[in-house]
Amino acid sequence: MEYRQQVPEVVGMLQKEVAERLAAPPGSKTYGILSVLLQAYYEVRYCFTVPPEVFIPPPQVQSAVVHLLRNETQALACDERKFFTVVKVAFQQRRKTLRNALKGLARPGQGLEAAIFDRRAETLSVNEFVALTNFFFDSKAL
Repeated sequence: MEYRQQVPEVVGMLQKEVAERLAAPPGSKTYGILSVLLQAYYEVRYCFTVPPEVFIPPPQVQSAVVHLLRNETQALACDERKFFTVVKVAFQQRRKTLRNALKGLARPGQGLEAAIFDRRAETLSVNEFVALTNFFFDSKAL
């Protein structure tokens, strides 16, 4: 992520479960912090599974090939560090609604009545996380 400006494309083989997390769309069980942070700057495509028998010695896990292609996003429409904070806090309590998971980020008097706060973190897109970041940290977003 730090070198995204210098790395326009990556093809790599990872443990299958990690590859699935990277490429997971919003709403899936495997969608999480890694998915959101990586998909903010890359189009992630799960290419194919590599079975253990093709390796010597065979590992205990399956592998998968993923393809990351830099998207057009040069900078998020919010502060990147604060975006990372919102994403991480939202997913720390995965089973809770955003209202409960993110209430610690709210300023005094900042209401969390909007419908988005009834949802869970795994249902939000990257753009919705950007909007939440601006809501919590941009005084103009009130």
